[in-house]
Amino acid sequence: MLLCPPFSSAQTLRAVAARAGLLVGTCVTPEHFNEPQYANTLAREFNMVEPENAMKWRATEPARGEFDFTAGDRIVTFAEAHGMKVRGHNLLWDKYNPGWLATGHFTSPQLAEIMHNHIRTVVQHYAGRVFAWDVVNESFDAHGNIKSTLWYDQPGIGFAGQKTRYIEQAFRWAHEADPKALLFYNDFDVEAVNAKSDAMYAMVRDFRRHGVPIDGVGLQMHLSNLDPSALSSLAANIARFAGLGLQVHITEMDVALPVDHNGQLLHPEDLHRQAQIYRKVAAVCAAQPACTAFQTWGFTDRYSWIPRFTHGAKGQALVFDKNYQPKPADRALLQGLARVTPKVAGERKQECRCGK
Repeated sequence: MLLCPPFSSAQTLRAVAARAGLLVGTCVTPEHFNEPQYANTLAREFNMVEPENAMKWRATEPARGEFDFTAGDRIVTFAEAHGMKVRGHNLLWDKYNPGWLATGHFTSPQLAEIMHNHIRTVVQHYAGRVFAWDVVNESFDAHGNIKSTLWYDQPGIGFAGQKTRYIEQAFRWAHEADPKALLFYNDFDVEAVNAKSDAMYAMVRDFRRHGVPIDGVGLQMHLSNLDPSALSSLAANIARFAGLGLQVHITEMDVALPVDHNGQLLHPEDLHRQAQIYRKVAAVCAAQPACTAFQTWGFTDRYSWIPRFTHGAKGQALVFDKNYQPKPADRALLQGLARVTPKVAGERKQECRCGK
């Protein structure tokens, strides 16, 4: 029987998640740390942070061989001052790359050297301070095929046509740079059992069989479908990755709602439907020992990426509103995270590669 430990209206996400043995986190932008409400809400509610953009390639290596860790270091310093863990995001992606890299017309050997140097330099810089990395981000298309990218075949690092080989290489280089960091593959639209998650499962199963140093998968979970039945295969999907000995992190969750041109809800009742989705996903994660972290992509609607990405058609996707007031989704998330038995909480894996 699932237990729902009592908590007051003042109970924080951080405290409830800790009781369940979970990390609860959010992505952050360090420029907002100077805003008291932002910083105070972040420190009070979360025990894990991840940079929204500050550790991506464009930010960390704006010119070839010239690294800038200023923004990322601010996040790590904030986290350490408030007893938070840091997830690194991300080392390899086909987006958010600097112009010199995207249009550099490098040969495959040159690109391999650039990729190796970048992964080694960034991971070593944060060794011992960033506990987990999204090593590779979004490499599959909706049909489960490897996307054509700079890293794969434009021109790629020498493994064009060898499917996931370049991803394997990225994991090996990341592990060499920090053997204790947890290494994750991260993607979107893989929360359900479908062609894309099947391909991801096949890849990580192969990696585990052949000793590739991968510790987990990240399910982004940018959602807009407000029908809870759309999540009917979530638990089974997480369970099959857990069966490989992997950890699962919910890495970028938000639940976008239809809004008008002023950003106001078209259907006020959607707030309660949104809350149901947050509760469902949190409860599934809390009930699975291998699901060790739950993270939203931002925490206040004030700074959500959704309105910009949808050209104003959707918004209000997070658990705190623009004024940092909790929404029904916040209470629902508390309830979902609390739905865990002591046995499951005790079995949840440690978030480290201790001794490896």
